[in-house]
Amino acid sequence: MNSDQSSDKQPRTISNESSLAALPLRVSERKLEDAMDEDKIDFKTPAIELRNVDFSYDDNKVLNGVNFQVARGEIKIILSGSGGGKSTILKLILGLLKPDSGQIFIDGEEITKCDETELQRTRDKLGMVFQEGALSDSLTVYENVAYRLQERGMPEQDIEEEVLSLLKFVKLEKEMDKLPSELSGGMRKRVSVARALVGNPTIVLFDEPTVELDPPTSGTICDLIIELRDLENVSSIVVTHEMDVVKYLTSEYLSVGEKGDIQFKDDGERLCLTNTNILMLRDGREIFSGTSKELIESADSYIHEFIRGTELLPELDANPPQQSPGQNEGRISLQQVISK
Repeated sequence: MNSDQSSDKQPRTISNESSLAALPLRVSERKLEDAMDEDKIDFKTPAIELRNVDFSYDDNKVLNGVNFQVARGEIKIILSGSGGGKSTILKLILGLLKPDSGQIFIDGEEITKCDETELQRTRDKLGMVFQEGALSDSLTVYENVAYRLQERGMPEQDIEEEVLSLLKFVKLEKEMDKLPSELSGGMRKRVSVARALVGNPTIVLFDEPTVELDPPTSGTICDLIIELRDLENVSSIVVTHEMDVVKYLTSEYLSVGEKGDIQFKDDGERLCLTNTNILMLRDGREIFSGTSKELIESADSYIHEFIRGTELLPELDANPPQQSPGQNEGRISLQQVISK
């Protein structure tokens, strides 16, 4: 997200050194047979699926009959009001909580009845970026990313290769010897992203990944999420309340040029990326599932009030827009917010 990017949405190009060569294709763990197995993946099977999931904290029902799927290579953005169950969904997927009823599937396997040993095998497929970062203050950047690999007994040379690849991906290889206290908030969040990518997870969960970050740094985190979607086919759930993030993730995409250069492109006012969708909850129930364009055009008054006056639906006047929201020339993008 460049602050000097013009409003006509010229593609942003990333050099080979910081793009394909830096992608987290960690060859230290990616054996030939693993790469071959990827060709056998059933792309018809959702990466994540919740079926009729109920969950309560004591007498407070947080989720009520929630159903949704996350396809392979899809970003699912979850929106709700405060206490609406967004983070609870992530904990259920990780197996940290058990639903009161319903089923949860990861790669087609039901996890709701798994014991802790079985759940750990499932968690190895997942990466998690916590809202607060959850880094160890006493470990360096390198050590925070490496410790899971060290616990697995991986040879040190392979650990170094993978960690350096990950830190290059998040553009923090020069900070590898620093402690978290020496980093900015955005840098700490990028370390969390690198740590979440250890072991090539096919699914990554993001809990408020841009909270309390300035717009340019928020943009950097969004770019990383988009790169994972478009270049690594990673399935992601992004829990957020920030509409500029929703707008960016649902309109930006990547393409690879003939020379291997990566370009960020904007889908513009169409907002019709099919691999990024929104789930919205109210009182524990799903009230919307679809694209951001469909969200903007929803006739639901609660949804309209939720997004009105935000980057998705700027409040240009006191009355609701008369033209189709998808045609609204007044809608602004995150890049324009940053440039201001």
